[in-house]
Amino acid sequence: MTDEKTTPETTQAAPDGAGDEAQPRFFDLYREPAGIARLTEAERATLRTVNQRVAALPTLDDVIDMLFERTAAIFPFDRLGLSFVEEGGRRVVSRYVRASYERVLLAKGYNEDLRGSSLERVLSRGTPRIIDDLELYLAEHPGSRSTKLLLREGVRSSLTCPLIVEGRVVGFMFRSSREPGAYNQHHVELQMALTERLSQAVEKAWRIEQLTAANRNYLEMLSFVSHELKNPVASMVTDARLLADGYLGELAEPQKAKLERLIGKGEYLLDLVREYLDLARVEGGELRISLQCGVPLVEKIVEPAIELVRAQIEAAGMTLATDLPADGALTADCDPALLTIVLVNLLGNAVRYGRPGGRLRLTVGRRGKRLRIAVWNEGQGFTRAQRGRLFRKFSRLGTPATDQRRGTGLGLYNSWRIVQLHHGHIRADAQPGEWAEFTFEIPQPLCAADVADELEPSE
Repeated sequence: MTDEKTTPETTQAAPDGAGDEAQPRFFDLYREPAGIARLTEAERATLRTVNQRVAALPTLDDVIDMLFERTAAIFPFDRLGLSFVEEGGRRVVSRYVRASYERVLLAKGYNEDLRGSSLERVLSRGTPRIIDDLELYLAEHPGSRSTKLLLREGVRSSLTCPLIVEGRVVGFMFRSSREPGAYNQHHVELQMALTERLSQAVEKAWRIEQLTAANRNYLEMLSFVSHELKNPVASMVTDARLLADGYLGELAEPQKAKLERLIGKGEYLLDLVREYLDLARVEGGELRISLQCGVPLVEKIVEPAIELVRAQIEAAGMTLATDLPADGALTADCDPALLTIVLVNLLGNAVRYGRPGGRLRLTVGRRGKRLRIAVWNEGQGFTRAQRGRLFRKFSRLGTPATDQRRGTGLGLYNSWRIVQLHHGHIRADAQPGEWAEFTFEIPQPLCAADVADELEPSE
C-alpha cells in the first residue's frame, strides 16, 4: 500500500518524468482532459472489454481477476492490489492481492491508518500517485511498513489510483512493478479510465461482502445468545410450574397468581428464543429439509405442536377444536420437525392474536394431491391492505389491537421459508373484527425421485 507517514514537502507533485525519485508524484487529471484521447486502439479495446464484462461477473474476486488478466498486455505490472477505505476515512484495508510471483507478504487483510500518509492526499483530492523507486522512498521514509514488505517481495515502483464513486474515494487500486520507474502519466490516464468504469461495480461488490459478513456475524451471535438463554429459562419455567401445581407444598392463591404470571413471562421468553433460533437457522443457511416418506401427521406433527402451545391456550381461556381424519391415519412426505415449527407458529399466533376465551380450530386433510393444514381463530383479524405485510421478516400489522400483543414478527416469516422448502404455499384470510385463518399446502408425494431431487436442501 505504501501508506507511510510523510512530511508536507513529500506530497508536492513533480512534472511527469522529473524530480526526486524518492518522492511520490501526484497527477491532477482534471486539469488534463485530453489524456483519454492519447490511448492506443489496443488500450481502447481493453477498456471496452472490461466495461462489457464487469457488470456480469458475480464476485469482487472475479472482477479483479478479470482485470489482472485482461490488462497484462497494456500495463507494466507484476502485482495488482485493491484496498478499501474504512472507519470514516481513517483506515485503509487490503481486500485483494494477486501477483505473478509466489512470495506475497503485504497480503489481504493488511491495514494501516491513513492519517499523515501520502495516501491521505490520494483520498482527500482523488489524485493518482506514482512512486518511482521504493528503495529510495524507504530511505526517505524508514517507518513505512508497507514499503518494507513490498521491497521484500521484490517490488520497486508503484502506481496508485483512487476508486471514486459519486465524488467519494472509496478505495485504491495499486499496480506494482519489479522494475523502478515503470510508470508514467500515460499509465495514470489509462488506469483512471479503467477505474472510472470499475469503481461503482467494485464498491457495490465490497458493500455486499461487508453486509454478508455482518449478517453472518449477527446470526452467529443470535444463535449463541438464544442457545444460552433457552435452557435456563426452560428450567425456571419448569421449577415455577412445580411450585404452582403444589408439588412442593400448597400455596396461597396470591402466591399461585404470582407464579402464573412468572410462568407466562418465562413462556413468552421461550417463544422469543425459539423464533430467533429458527431465524438463525433460516438466515444462516443451516435450514435443510430432511425429507421422510409416509410421516404419520397426527402422531408426529399435530399432537406435538398442540402440546407445545396447550399451556398458552388454557391461559387464554380458549377452546381448540380439531378436524382430523377419522382414523388418524393420514400420512405425508415431509420434514416432520420443520412442519412442527410451522404448526406451532400458526397455533401460537392464533392464541396471541385471538379473542380471549374465544375459539380455535385446526383442520388437517388432503385437497387433491396436496396436504392441507389450516388454523382458524376468533379475533380481530386483519384487512386486505394489511395482508401484504404478513410473512415478512420482523413485520407486524401495527394496529392498536395487535400492538398490545408481544411478538417478533418472525414466526410467519420462518413458516413461509419452511413451506417454500417443501415447494408449498402459505396464505392468510380474515374477516376484520371477526376471525383470521392461516393455511398452508404441500404437494404430495414428495418422495418420488423426480420431485425429491428438486427440493432445495438449504436457503
